[in-house]
Amino acid sequence: MASPKFESITPSAARLTESLRDIGYDFPSAVADLVDNSVSAGATNVDIFIEFDGPESYVLIADDGIGMSENLLTEALRYGTRRDYQQGELGRYGLGLKTASLSQCRAVTVATRKSTRASRLYVRTLDLDVISEVDQWLVLRPGRENLPQRALTYLTEGTGTVVIWDKLDRVLPENRPEGGWARRRLDALAKRTAAHLGMVFHRFLEGTRDGHQVTITMNGEKIEPWNPFAPHEPARKELPRQRFEITVGSITGSVRMNRYVLPSKEHFSSPDQFELMSGPLKWNRQQGLYIYRANRLVQWGGWNGIRGIDEHTKMARASLDFDTDLDDVFNINVAKVRVTVPVQLRQMLERPINELCSRADEAYRKADRTSEMGSLKPSVPRQAVWNGLESAETTAMKDAGLALRAASMQAGEYAALLRIVAILEAEAPAVAQGLGLNT
Repeated sequence: MASPKFESITPSAARLTESLRDIGYDFPSAVADLVDNSVSAGATNVDIFIEFDGPESYVLIADDGIGMSENLLTEALRYGTRRDYQQGELGRYGLGLKTASLSQCRAVTVATRKSTRASRLYVRTLDLDVISEVDQWLVLRPGRENLPQRALTYLTEGTGTVVIWDKLDRVLPENRPEGGWARRRLDALAKRTAAHLGMVFHRFLEGTRDGHQVTITMNGEKIEPWNPFAPHEPARKELPRQRFEITVGSITGSVRMNRYVLPSKEHFSSPDQFELMSGPLKWNRQQGLYIYRANRLVQWGGWNGIRGIDEHTKMARASLDFDTDLDDVFNINVAKVRVTVPVQLRQMLERPINELCSRADEAYRKADRTSEMGSLKPSVPRQAVWNGLESAETTAMKDAGLALRAASMQAGEYAALLRIVAILEAEAPAVAQGLGLNT
């Protein structure tokens, strides 16, 4: 059989680079993607500066990570870098540095230093204006004299990497980039981005279980972590932990789930803390699943279609953790702000989520019943296969009880269900206990 004939078709550099600017980043998520690289490089300090200087304004992200060799730096600016990512690394597609940066600006410069024994810096620039003019995949090699003094200061003190965004066409207004509105916009973006980073990287800011802790600053001010589960609130209730084993095609992995009912307003430590914990989307829309990939938050709130948003369950929040070996299963997008929960896992999640929401609903409707949650303690994680722990009859009864709770909430008749449960507890306590409805 004759070998097929083929010809190589190189994409238009000018057209493709412009198209990739609209891959789905906003300013905070673009900065977060670069912080991912810093975390993966072992940085313990990441400093972000949004410098206003009219049309010469720039954004600078500096870290004290391990830095890059000259070849690795050049490779890092390739669209779809050829390097392999290790398990647990926050990178994914080899696009983040380029697409995140150029979604906000027309030129990104990367300067890096890998060794403290030599003072040499490696510097490369991707400039969309140059690429557009020549329609080629070119990387510029500017000298260190073109770097801001702040970048030079960072890289003369130790190893690390500095990323600089210039020509902020997506950030500053085209007309009057030197005006007061432009300055106020950069100030507002700094505040939004600091809040976003405090949420997305809160585990790294607090210190992960394996001891990796990162300090992130915005314009010289330390960013504080925003932990959605209010761990310092004494009245917070935690339900038993869950662990699920899933297999999709040839991919097998585990997913961990922790469930919490946050205190009602009157049981929070202070009104200010209650307002802080409402989050950027506020209480109703912040309820739901918080999905973490390798300790990095990629989704905050919502029930992923498993159930609807409800005022009465707004204090219910759950974490869902998976590692990078399940990336294909969760279908994480390039910007790392959207995941898809696989069907197999959704089915496993229905019962524990309904249990969490029924508890949150009870706490919301009857504040004087919150004491019943005090006995809920974290337990050893268990598999999502229940028939190994309970008889089939017991499991079916509890499933029926949870279904009754969920249906009554959706129908707006939960108060009626509580009256029915009170009668069952008095006249048929074994039935109430079997259904898991006893209080």
